[in-house]
Amino acid sequence: MHRLRKPYLLFLGDVKDNLTAKTAFGLKDWCPQDVVGEWSLPGCGVTLGLPRMTPQEAAARGAGSIMVGIAPTGGKLPPHWVAELVAAADAGLDVVSGLHTRLTSFPELVQAASRRGVRLIDVRHGERTYGAATGRKRSGKRVLTVGTDCALGKKYTALALAKNLKGRGISASFRATGQTGIMISGEGIAIDAVIADFIAGAAEQLSPDNNPAHWDVIEGQGSLYHPAYAGVTLGLLHGSQPDAIVLCHDPSRRTIDEYPEFPIPDLRVAIDDYLRAGRLTNRAIRCVGLSINSSSLSDTECDDYFRRLRAELDLPVCDPVRTGVDAIASALLEP
Repeated sequence: MHRLRKPYLLFLGDVKDNLTAKTAFGLKDWCPQDVVGEWSLPGCGVTLGLPRMTPQEAAARGAGSIMVGIAPTGGKLPPHWVAELVAAADAGLDVVSGLHTRLTSFPELVQAASRRGVRLIDVRHGERTYGAATGRKRSGKRVLTVGTDCALGKKYTALALAKNLKGRGISASFRATGQTGIMISGEGIAIDAVIADFIAGAAEQLSPDNNPAHWDVIEGQGSLYHPAYAGVTLGLLHGSQPDAIVLCHDPSRRTIDEYPEFPIPDLRVAIDDYLRAGRLTNRAIRCVGLSINSSSLSDTECDDYFRRLRAELDLPVCDPVRTGVDAIASALLEP
């Protein structure tokens, strides 16, 4: 399991648009207390509105890591960024990346890390191996965010729910399963990089035995309806053994993103399918609400849509950004 050294300096490279910097924005939004500033190259068109500081200045202020806050197309690390990361390593910072390109593929960066005794951490490429799942029931409670598709709010929903529970005085932990979530929380397992046979086993280790009243809020990945990633979703579902699920959905989508021949399922069907699959390892699993990415809806459209879903499904309906998740948290805590 990755464990990262905080606080962070966020590196923006020389990107031109905010979407490419979504990892950095996620870190700023969800763990601002763990971020000391931002650093970028000349020509960068993005700012987070944070103090600008060099790696040396960040280290002097107590930073532990520089985070590559960029998710470029193809997940490749541009070679002309390497000199800045070498300077960060020489300043005593761990270098952390969620890209496909391994930091260790750059000899000069490896040499700098060795000189200073710092770590090069490829969040997407864990070195640890995991065994097969046991299926053993673990103590503590677990809720997993699931979706009708990928990239529609599972991470934001889990983060918002964990924050809400903690605000109520409930013992809760956000369990990250993707690279950005790991960077936000400081630890986790990039579940999509685990060998298929061991995904459920990794999920068991991600949410181990805990106090009976403690809630693990587990970040979901993929979708049961995705032709490429359903296997990751199913393994995470079985290994998490969730007591509850929250179904995440984007009403603007009619088909799986980039797979136009695969329609988005009816929400009642989706809930039933997730519960049926989840009963393999937890027969008491239940759905406690729907998290809707309502960014495509006007205020009036959103109100009408939420009202209709509540009536049809008899479940709380929220948007973690627009409305918060208070109603879902309340449903989760009901006996």
